[in-house]
Amino acid sequence: MSAYLRNLEDRHYALVVLAASFMMLVIANGALFLLVVAMKDIAATFDWPRTIPSTAYSLQFIGGGLGGILMGWWLDKAGMGKPALLGSITVSGGSLMIAGIDEAWQLFAIYGLVIGLFGNAAMFSPLVANITRWFSRNRGMAVGLVTSGQSIAGFMWPPVFEYGLGTVGWRDTYLFYGAFGIAAMVPLSFLLRRPPPKAQPRSAAVEGSALDPDAPILHIRPHTLLALLCCAIVGCCIAMSLPLAHLKSHATDIGIAPMEAATILSVLLGGSFLARAFAAGLLMMKIGSLRTLFVFSALQAVTLGLMPMAEGLTAIYLLALVFGFGYGGIGPTYPVIIREYLSEQWAGRYTAIVIMFGTFGMAIGGWIGGLGFDMTGTYHAPFLLGVAFNVINLVIVAYLISATRRHHTGRLQAA
Repeated sequence: MSAYLRNLEDRHYALVVLAASFMMLVIANGALFLLVVAMKDIAATFDWPRTIPSTAYSLQFIGGGLGGILMGWWLDKAGMGKPALLGSITVSGGSLMIAGIDEAWQLFAIYGLVIGLFGNAAMFSPLVANITRWFSRNRGMAVGLVTSGQSIAGFMWPPVFEYGLGTVGWRDTYLFYGAFGIAAMVPLSFLLRRPPPKAQPRSAAVEGSALDPDAPILHIRPHTLLALLCCAIVGCCIAMSLPLAHLKSHATDIGIAPMEAATILSVLLGGSFLARAFAAGLLMMKIGSLRTLFVFSALQAVTLGLMPMAEGLTAIYLLALVFGFGYGGIGPTYPVIIREYLSEQWAGRYTAIVIMFGTFGMAIGGWIGGLGFDMTGTYHAPFLLGVAFNVINLVIVAYLISATRRHHTGRLQAA
């Protein structure tokens, strides 16, 4: 089997890389959703306020974002195989360690350092940056399919974990998940050791622009564009993190049974899968990556604003599905924007930088939700605050779209 894979042409092996990357995201993101599902149980075990497990949720994103810079550099230097192996071991090993915690600092350290800094840091931005190097055609679809692994994780894991909590408790559920992660992800990481094909040569003008980090692109200098993307992703990630971290808890707080509440999260991530695997890539082919980002971000903002007013299981199911569709479509756009408008030479590092700011947004959103609940007793105010941050994202993206139009207009006038 290994000899057969080694002899595959690059265009065929690209599908192997895509499938392995997808599966690694499905499995690795279980550590995130296990904390979301077990948040109330862990807090109840130690009589903690909900801010404590929410902080662990946030630290995972902060650690993953900071570690992503190192992993992006490692990807550019050594390829995807070694970061993927490290991430497989640390995400799974950290989950095994969670089963034995007794203090809040242990929960913080494991999620922030082991699972975040050395685990999930290798599991999103490097995998996404790597897949852009394997596909020149249909790149948006490839990125969407890989990132949809997060959505499938959110669709698949919550009911499984809820069943585990109800039968063996949260500690043993962490043990079973960690053991499964080691057995499944380590072999997958070996499939990612093969280097991607060399990029197609560009024209001299384009190549010179790609290698000059200060060359103006779309009337926006590359470093300015990178900074704007970092600010934009913070806004949309604060908004998307609030329901991801707290919708299950919010649903049980308003009287919905725990298993049904877990399925709400599955519906949300099911909508996300549809957007990432199909809609986002197709829409980017039709209207471009920036406009696609604006459409899905606007959909996310509207549905998040309606969540505090939703009552009853059917209404929450519907909002969760549409919110998930909006949230899911956002994820694939940023790597494609980076790949289209910034230097390919530093794609791994640029992607890691933007994703790092996204993880900061996810961390802030999770923390805001827990703090807001502890202060007010509901999630209404945190959800509405998330809408305000989402609007900031829309303003920045609208500016970038207008800059693109000015650039295209200038080219037509010059012609």
